[in-house]
Amino acid sequence: MNESSLDGIAWNVAPTGRLDANTVADFESALRERIQAGETNLVVDMNDVSYISSSGLRALLTARRMAMSHGGDLKLCRLPPRIYKIFEMVGFTQVFGIYDSVESALSEFM
Repeated sequence: MNESSLDGIAWNVAPTGRLDANTVADFESALRERIQAGETNLVVDMNDVSYISSSGLRALLTARRMAMSHGGDLKLCRLPPRIYKIFEMVGFTQVFGIYDSVESALSEFM
């Protein structure tokens, strides 16, 4: 997982591989640490995610709620088609802001 600041406006988190019960703890921890550090505007770049389970979906939803409770938000970008279909099936395309690029997600925070 890669993390970086986006012009001091938001924090970019880019998980890789599978987001499932075996791997989601590190992802959740990274998101929680960012929010607790006051970095409540998060962009999650999903481009390198090959699979997401219900635990991965739950981690994203929990992080978004936490960010929003601290005055921020969590935006998603670059979802691979397979991952996007999962988001459509569970109705998350109506819950999350989903963008084609990191830049377009970042622009929502400006």
